[in-house]
Amino acid sequence: MLMAVDAISHAYRTRLVDPYLDELLEQLSGLLVVGPRATGKTTTMGRRAATRVRLDLDAEAAAFRADPAAALRSRREPVLLDEWQNVPGVLAAVRRAVDADPRPNRFYVTGSVHAEIENRVWPGTGRLVRLPIYPMTIRELLGRTDGPTFFDRIAAGDALATPADAPDLLGYVDLALQSGFPTPALELTGRARAAWLSSYVADLLSHDIEQFEGAAGRRRDPERLRSYLEAYALSSAGVSEHKTIFDAAGINKVTASSYETLLTDLLIVEQVPAWTSNRLKRLVRQPKRYMIDAALMAATLRVDEQGVVADGNVLGRMLETFVAAQLRPEVPLSRTRPRLYHLRTEKGRREVDLLAELGGKRVIGIEVKSTAAPGAKAAEHLAWLRDRLGDRFLGGIVLHTGQGHFELGRGIQAAPIAALWA
Repeated sequence: MLMAVDAISHAYRTRLVDPYLDELLEQLSGLLVVGPRATGKTTTMGRRAATRVRLDLDAEAAAFRADPAAALRSRREPVLLDEWQNVPGVLAAVRRAVDADPRPNRFYVTGSVHAEIENRVWPGTGRLVRLPIYPMTIRELLGRTDGPTFFDRIAAGDALATPADAPDLLGYVDLALQSGFPTPALELTGRARAAWLSSYVADLLSHDIEQFEGAAGRRRDPERLRSYLEAYALSSAGVSEHKTIFDAAGINKVTASSYETLLTDLLIVEQVPAWTSNRLKRLVRQPKRYMIDAALMAATLRVDEQGVVADGNVLGRMLETFVAAQLRPEVPLSRTRPRLYHLRTEKGRREVDLLAELGGKRVIGIEVKSTAAPGAKAAEHLAWLRDRLGDRFLGGIVLHTGQGHFELGRGIQAAPIAALWA
């Protein structure tokens, strides 16, 4: 079994995004770094900044509210403007500063919300390049950040490694419940970790949501929102009708749409769009919904390892949510420029869990199975996709919870989930 990632470690762990950040800052004036709260945005960017301004603290934000341009000029560059959404006017000041002097490596703007929330006309266009930082992957937690991304490896025809330390099913569940948020993953264990994650959910449903009230014209009932989030978590990695989710939560469509927008704006949930092609007919257009972190999903549902393993539905969704969390941070870093989709035909006759469309419309299909020994049936939908796409199909991978790495047909391989970080 793969050893648990070392906890109680305060040393900086290199992120997959670090080399890409350094490359961008050699030429770009500013970056907008977005991601869920507590994913390490400030730590990662703060290592590069000469000055950090916390715009969530009134004492530091006061000057930027009064005269953002003057306040910006008085800071030594590079300047990190943390939690920009508390003083939206700072964006216009950054825009003007970059227009006047486009030297590289001047401004880092970080936030835990989508930029569009407070600014229908985004002033950063052409001045700030947006880059997401997600919860940490196992590659990052283990310090295995060198080398190409999973998508680039498949596109290059490289063989996936079969790790000697691949865990079993329970090991994968443990890794998923460890979380990708740096604090619980690196500094906490046991009940302290569970308490941190539960507190994150509680803060999300109360304090974090409050920043969108008032100016955004939104109101929420914490208990109804909690019911909706629980129903959403139970549907993670699913293609359920939205009605199924909000009916389970006991709320109406309008309220549910508002709640989903709030959670998406806070970068806690994400929709993976349905893939379409003129070569295939009767494809479902519904998105696939995911919680951003498998441990956050478990905390929302209030289940531990035993609870996950005892419920086959939760187990399958948890594993796929975990796999999606390993792949998501690699998307913006891949040279092959992938986009993630899912594929499903009407009535679910054919389904591919995740589909990566690379530049040139080349396709990689990915299935996630909670079995240690997938057979030909596990690859039948990938084989169907391969036969219809021809040379556009780069390969199919069935990720499983066993140790073996073997062929499941022409262009389709089975590999341990741990091959993602081997």
